[in-house]
Amino acid sequence: MSRRGKVAGSLAGALGLAAGTAAVGIVRKQRQISRRAGESIPFGTLRSEPVTVVADDGVALHVEVDELEAPAATGAMDRLLRRTHAAPRVTVVFVHGYCLNLDCWHFQRAAYRGLVRAVYYDQRSHGRSGNSDRAHSTIEQLGRDLHTVIDQVAPEGPVVLVGHSMGGVSIVAFAEQFPELIGTRVVGIGLISTTAGGLDPGRMLLPMLPARLTGPLASSAVRTLHLGHRAIDGLRRAGSAVATVATDRFAFGEAVPKGYVEFVDEMLAATPFEVVADFFPNFAGLDKFHTVAALGAVPVSVICGTADKLTSIGHSRKLQSRIPGSRLLECEGAGHMVIMERHELVNAELDQLITAAAARATAS
Repeated sequence: MSRRGKVAGSLAGALGLAAGTAAVGIVRKQRQISRRAGESIPFGTLRSEPVTVVADDGVALHVEVDELEAPAATGAMDRLLRRTHAAPRVTVVFVHGYCLNLDCWHFQRAAYRGLVRAVYYDQRSHGRSGNSDRAHSTIEQLGRDLHTVIDQVAPEGPVVLVGHSMGGVSIVAFAEQFPELIGTRVVGIGLISTTAGGLDPGRMLLPMLPARLTGPLASSAVRTLHLGHRAIDGLRRAGSAVATVATDRFAFGEAVPKGYVEFVDEMLAATPFEVVADFFPNFAGLDKFHTVAALGAVPVSVICGTADKLTSIGHSRKLQSRIPGSRLLECEGAGHMVIMERHELVNAELDQLITAAAARATAS
């Protein structure tokens, strides 16, 4: 049987599993997730007036800016001074990961709202941003998009960049293309659950595809199924139990409230497989570790969960070893969505980063 035939057969088998014969273990696991207690979090409700930023190829990027509150209104300045000192001078730009959107920063947005000027945006083809053609669905283009966002909504003053997963790679690409901005405009960088190369691309698909379509045939599967992306989208809808359990397993390290799992699964499911397929080829050949040493010109915090199954802790340790003076926070037992699973620890480290970056900006 041809490789194309094998992939098609895998797809057919997966569709059959999802549509009618989901394993008892999958159903049992889904029920366990549904019974998990936890505070009801209103994910996706933190909003500000949207701004449209047009990328250099014409794609419209959805951007939201949380401005600094007037200190007298809520006592924000007292809290700000306690946590980040001179941070009002700094704009913090948050860059989300593969198949997510700006709402993934819920806990960070809730923590920093009104305390620092913060920018959140949906990367091209994700969330509310416009769709990119395949030729511009590249890591280099994401770096240029970040530059455009900074230029349009933070044209003056020091900037701290914080990226999760593919968002961290976008920051590395930005730094490679615009090295003159590191240490001038950019005064701090946070790299969360990310890498600069050496990825196993198949693992990136684990929360989004049945196991039969990952592994050695992953690249061939993606190329073949690109034309049938609507079938994959239908598979995720039909196989909600399988998708939810996959998200729980690969996005988190430990048992988290069901609302966390459902929210991440909704973001993944809302990303059309065509987008997944367009960006997927970027990961196989990614190799930018030779560029990251230059980031040491500013304070850098590297953060990762020790149970991250997608960008393992080894990637973060390698980043930290290659970036002079950088800090490494290892969140024991946490998975890829450490920004949710250990948000208190992540925010505390970001406090330290913003404080150090603000001090550097003040001194310069």
